[in-house]
Amino acid sequence: MTQQHGSDTVVTLGGDDLTAYSNNSQLEFNADSHDVTTYGKNAHVFRGGLKNGTASVSGFYDTTAMVSPRAVIQPLIGTVVELIHQPEGAGSGKPQDKVDVLVTKYTQTHPVADYVTWTVELQFSDDVDSTAQPA
Repeated sequence: MTQQHGSDTVVTLGGDDLTAYSNNSQLEFNADSHDVTTYGKNAHVFRGGLKNGTASVSGFYDTTAMVSPRAVIQPLIGTVVELIHQPEGAGSGKPQDKVDVLVTKYTQTHPVADYVTWTVELQFSDDVDSTAQPA
């Protein structure tokens, strides 16, 4: 078994690279579940439905106004943009997930005894392209 260290991950949102500001990301893939149980059954019968998913990215706040996550993400709230997530880093043949996402929420956290952090929550909007990165 070969393992992959998370520090190689690359994340872009709406064409802006958030990698240098991020320290955690998560993609969740799921599908609707439909109960198609009929009379005479002793247990539920289910069929799959439409696929769905969410993503979140978080990291440390940066005071650079022009390129900070705050400056990049806040204007995107309520819009659909492209998310590219590369869990093994950038490079020909490495895996990536590319999907249009609705930017649903941007949160900043300001603890008194720690660094300011941020999180963005994203809703998948259409199919995920999970093909290898091109050459």
